[in-house]
Amino acid sequence: MPTPTSIDGLIEKTSAYLHPEQVERIRQAFEFGALAHQGQTRKAGGDYIWHPVAVAEILAEYKLDHESIIAAILHDVVEDTPFNKEDIIERFGESVADMVEGVTKLAKVQFASAKEAKAESFQKMMLAMSRDIRVILIKLADRLHNMRTMGAMRRDKQARIADETLEIYAPIAARLGINAIRIELEDLCFKAKHPYRYEVLKSRLQQVRGGRNEALKQIADTFQKRLDQDQIPAQVIGREKHLYSLYCKMQGKKFSEILDIFAFRIIVENIDSCYRTLGSVHSLYKPLPLRIKDYIAVPKKNGYQSLHTTVMGPYNNAHLEVQIRTEQMHDVSEHGIAAHWQYKQQGENSDQKLSQVDTLAQEWVKNLLEIQQSAGNSLDFLENVKIDLFPEVIYVFTPKGEIITLPRGSTALDFAYALHTDLGHATKGCRIDKKASPLRTVLESGQSIQIIKGRHPAPQPSWLQFVSTAKARTQIRHYMRQLKASDAIKLGERLLDNALKANQLTLNELSNEVQQYVIDELHLATWNGLLEEIGSGNRMPQLVAKQIQQFSGSGEETNDAHQDKTLPITGTEGMVIHYAQCCHPIPGDLILGFISREKGLVIHRECCANVKQLKSQPDKCIELHWAEQVEGTYFAELQLEVENRRGSLGTIASTIASTNTDIDRVHSDDKDDTYSLMNFVIKVRNRVHLAQVIRVLKSLPIVQKIQRN
Repeated sequence: MPTPTSIDGLIEKTSAYLHPEQVERIRQAFEFGALAHQGQTRKAGGDYIWHPVAVAEILAEYKLDHESIIAAILHDVVEDTPFNKEDIIERFGESVADMVEGVTKLAKVQFASAKEAKAESFQKMMLAMSRDIRVILIKLADRLHNMRTMGAMRRDKQARIADETLEIYAPIAARLGINAIRIELEDLCFKAKHPYRYEVLKSRLQQVRGGRNEALKQIADTFQKRLDQDQIPAQVIGREKHLYSLYCKMQGKKFSEILDIFAFRIIVENIDSCYRTLGSVHSLYKPLPLRIKDYIAVPKKNGYQSLHTTVMGPYNNAHLEVQIRTEQMHDVSEHGIAAHWQYKQQGENSDQKLSQVDTLAQEWVKNLLEIQQSAGNSLDFLENVKIDLFPEVIYVFTPKGEIITLPRGSTALDFAYALHTDLGHATKGCRIDKKASPLRTVLESGQSIQIIKGRHPAPQPSWLQFVSTAKARTQIRHYMRQLKASDAIKLGERLLDNALKANQLTLNELSNEVQQYVIDELHLATWNGLLEEIGSGNRMPQLVAKQIQQFSGSGEETNDAHQDKTLPITGTEGMVIHYAQCCHPIPGDLILGFISREKGLVIHRECCANVKQLKSQPDKCIELHWAEQVEGTYFAELQLEVENRRGSLGTIASTIASTNTDIDRVHSDDKDDTYSLMNFVIKVRNRVHLAQVIRVLKSLPIVQKIQRN
């Protein structure tokens, strides 16, 4: 979509739904913005004023109120021109000025790192949004137009902006239900990060579109005919997934495999018709077990409602994904929280229909505020919010039948913190479906949870090892930081003594010489300092107990091939470290430590198939993190599906060698007459290095599939 060069388009769009006096105020805002930005130009070309006008046009497509449109036109005035907030208050009121201030980019402050600056800017944006959620809508439109027009930038800068957009802005759009913006942002990011792959996929899709569209039309006609017979007024739409979605589905698959899925949307008049339509669809085609989802009875966190089902289609048993919804549900699915203002123009009755969407969005923002107030710094805040931006959700019940939505993987303790921070702090047990269960139990949809509350708050550092939600992790850490030093020392002493007992030791058995040796090895000043770190949650008692056992025992040194002068994993001073050969962890992987009597601390990837069994012994499992600077090389295993050609093994090996990567060992087997499976164990520095190797191998025509074992 080209950048506008006049105000006419914006005036035309807003005149369709706003009062003439409000449209006139928008025209006045344009005149003020043009004066403020006079003489300024964009790198993409043209006068600067047309960028904020383009942002305002995007919002006008969603029929936002006139104050939002005015704030969009003026969103860069305070930062980039001599005018200030008071000037905007004087001309357009405090509400507009507050929005402009909320959208204004982070002032020129020096931060310790670019990462910290980004986190601080993000935190500021979230807090501004908590005061007025329209701020994030303006920010999303601003980012969308910037993505549309960044072709003049250097490739590396485009890729960096695309990474940030995929990491933060597209998920926020999804979280607020604004799918139209999310989809365009994702496709623009895909094009910026992987322009060649984007064009190849786009071209392939165009090649097959003719025959595919014919199949879509025939199936849609079959649906329509059945619904007409069942006297259900409906509109059936065959739809195509967007490029970025197809690209994500292609990881580890062939292009033909992802096109085996056809998608349809059926729009009906009311909720009763939704359920009747589901029956009609299932009478035509056999539904797949466990693939029916009722988001009407239990909406998603962003207010999204639809019935989803997947059925076996008429062509080679290809899957048909079907969404069934009303017209209003469709508006919410496309526009999310932005639909609130669209319906607001139509009167109070329509506005009430959207109240649930607005409430859900405000609840999320309230949760952000709680996380911000307890986060240690802006980096903590950014990481914790990212956890909440990428959830697969479950739905569980309180004893009174209230539905609570949580990210998949949440535990009973996460549930307690979701209800209230004070309840989480005081939790001492739980019942799941009336059965006493451990707090670390991972919940499943449909369960009913009762929290057993103690008299006094008593969060444990060990809780951090199994809670998964941002709120629970933040609140537990906040509580630990608030402990007085004396309380932290007492707690640390108790936790360490319990951990030592698991290793057949007690604190009373440790001599002063052993204590001094331990704190010297851990580079701490005093023994109480170590206990305080444990009590404050900065060191895991199980790790310290294992270290004490090794320091005070045989004193054997690690013989692990990966050990280097730089400690690779934080908090493991003096420990024997082994890297599990079942999953070959490398720097950058999410990792978990398992304390083994024979091998010391064994490092596994979080996604390792053995981790589920290891977690059945939670007292031996430790959450670990790689150090910021890690030296040396680490084993990684790749499996390639390669065409059976003479010299293919040599081609693969020489390609790997061209990336300055050593091959440790190779194994090859024929899969069939056409393809071979080759397993390479290689030495890499980290995930970035491994990604470079995979990228080069993927470019070879003989390589059909590649995956990390």
